[in-house]
Amino acid sequence: MPEEKKHNSSEHENKHENVHILEWTAPGRPFKQRSRQFYLTAILIALFVEVILFLFAQYLLMIVVVSLLFVSFALASVPPKDFHYRVSTEGIMIEDRFFLWKELYDFYFIKAYGIETLRIRTESFLPGELVLTLENVDKEHLLRALTPYLPYREYVKPTFMEKSADWLTKNFPLEKEDKKK
Repeated sequence: MPEEKKHNSSEHENKHENVHILEWTAPGRPFKQRSRQFYLTAILIALFVEVILFLFAQYLLMIVVVSLLFVSFALASVPPKDFHYRVSTEGIMIEDRFFLWKELYDFYFIKAYGIETLRIRTESFLPGELVLTLENVDKEHLLRALTPYLPYREYVKPTFMEKSADWLTKNFPLEKEDKKK
């Protein structure tokens, strides 16, 4: 449950005081439970690619394909642990990692696997973007809490990789969509 900390104008007089604005606990990443069909389709595609790579004697690429398959299976089968998120007057804290406002660029909201997420782009190349899941946090309340510190983007143009991934998942799904949605 999100907790809101009220603060008055006298607390803002001391610029070095770190006042907590909002904090919540939610999963560390968007997660969707995958069906058996997802795993079987992924294995079949990987086997097909492995045969082609074997015919062209690309043994290192074969290892890369197997390792990518392993990572995707690990991420698809293990649910994320809950993270503790905190927004304060100094910046954002995710678990034990603190990001100052000057290290962050802007933010926007997007849905991933049907879960509302907050994306915060960073000034530095790594991590590049912070993804915070909003399980039980009011989006409008979070928007009001962040806008004094970061610019809000209603629309962020998708990158080539995002467009490619969307096209692949739309045209070559690894599992059937639920019809009850």
